[in-house]
Amino acid sequence: MEPSGNTEHLNRTLVFRSMTLDDIEAVCQIEQESFTTPWSARAFYMELTNNHFAHYIIMEVDGEIAGYAGMWIIVDEAHMTNIALKEKFRGQKLGERLLTELQKTAAFLGAKRMTLEVRVTNHIAQNLYRKKGFKTVGVRKGYYTDNQEDALIMWAELDGV
Repeated sequence: MEPSGNTEHLNRTLVFRSMTLDDIEAVCQIEQESFTTPWSARAFYMELTNNHFAHYIIMEVDGEIAGYAGMWIIVDEAHMTNIALKEKFRGQKLGERLLTELQKTAAFLGAKRMTLEVRVTNHIAQNLYRKKGFKTVGVRKGYYTDNQEDALIMWAELDGV
């Protein structure tokens, strides 16, 4: 019996690599699709060239940039700064793959725990984070500058990632 549904995405080539300056334009396009207050090209440039705590990865699907994720590693803690997928790649479990890769990278670089902030209304992201071991530990009131929405503070242990 053949499986039902679209299985086209099962035979794709998935590559993770470090973000370079040449990726900034594509990453900014994903930012525009994903966030109400997207980061600027200058912000990514500064992260890649001047922030020695910053680590950013790119996920390519069949040679196309499908998403990216970033974090700062300070001593043994990783703070996820952002994660996003190009719209056409959403809903295919690729966000989970990208987050897993970011967690593995953080652990490889010596982080023991990872933290992030997420909008209280972003239930899709919260569900993914919980699935990957994150637990809510607090709230940052008025964290988001576009609408003063609160953010949940979440933490995950990275042992066993």
